[in-house]
Amino acid sequence: MISKTLIRYIWLLDALLQYESLTLEEISILWKISGVGNGSPMPPRSFYEHRNGIKELFGVDIKCDRSRNVYYLKNPEVLEENKLSKWLLYNYSIPKDFITFNGMKDRILLEDVPLGKNFRDAIIDAMRRNVELKIEYQRYETELEGEHRKAFHMQPYAMKVYNHRWYLLGYMKEEDDIRTIALDRILHIKVLNSGFSLPENFDANKYFSNVIGIYNNKDLPVSEVKIRAYGVQADYLRSTPLHKSQSEGSSKYGEFAEFTYRLCITPELISQLLSMGDSVEILEPKELREKMKKKINYMFNLYQ
Repeated sequence: MISKTLIRYIWLLDALLQYESLTLEEISILWKISGVGNGSPMPPRSFYEHRNGIKELFGVDIKCDRSRNVYYLKNPEVLEENKLSKWLLYNYSIPKDFITFNGMKDRILLEDVPLGKNFRDAIIDAMRRNVELKIEYQRYETELEGEHRKAFHMQPYAMKVYNHRWYLLGYMKEEDDIRTIALDRILHIKVLNSGFSLPENFDANKYFSNVIGIYNNKDLPVSEVKIRAYGVQADYLRSTPLHKSQSEGSSKYGEFAEFTYRLCITPELISQLLSMGDSVEILEPKELREKMKKKINYMFNLYQ
């Protein structure tokens, strides 16, 4: 569960983002009526402590304009550049009228936080210190009795959230390769004292740059994928791109739009495209069209 201190940091950041500048008295009043401070004004000492904490955690400076005696965010663009900060602010931003918000919890429906939180702190600690982990893991797939559990040593490189699940990316010593595992399938974890060096050329963003989701196979080539989206699906893809490489080509307003991507053809890409149903048609490559046909035919046969 997210700490009260972090909640308060996010509240203060969000308040200054919305109001742009506030006096200490205005901050204290908003703090009191929001319920974040349990109905009490914000003590000046707490404000300065939170100000320093926000600088350390988010890298954002809260400065004072002495001519008006107001506080403002000097470099709010840092929040846009830092994906982790954006994620925290987006997921845990609190309405200013927190008491009313809490009283309407049955009418304001929120998504569940990502699965796999139990071992997250231990993994982050190991990443911070660059030490190995011993992990006992339970897979979904089991071909032979007794193979559903597996123990291995892992050097934690990075973590990623996808589809409400936490994943760990790292070097698995027993496999002599980089692997991705789901945190919610971990049965037990032990932080070891054996250290490791993160490869100099490793970049987690680059590692996942050509795929959707977490599945990555270094032997898969990057392909040019072209789709045609019909009706409102075209507008949805414009506002929420399927992949960062998305570019728009031919279109006919209100009818269709064609989008091109450069990425690897993975099971997760196929799942995403299938989820759009008859709102999307695969134009290229032929290989992907054939894979989609097989999936659709198999689904059709299930209902015969």
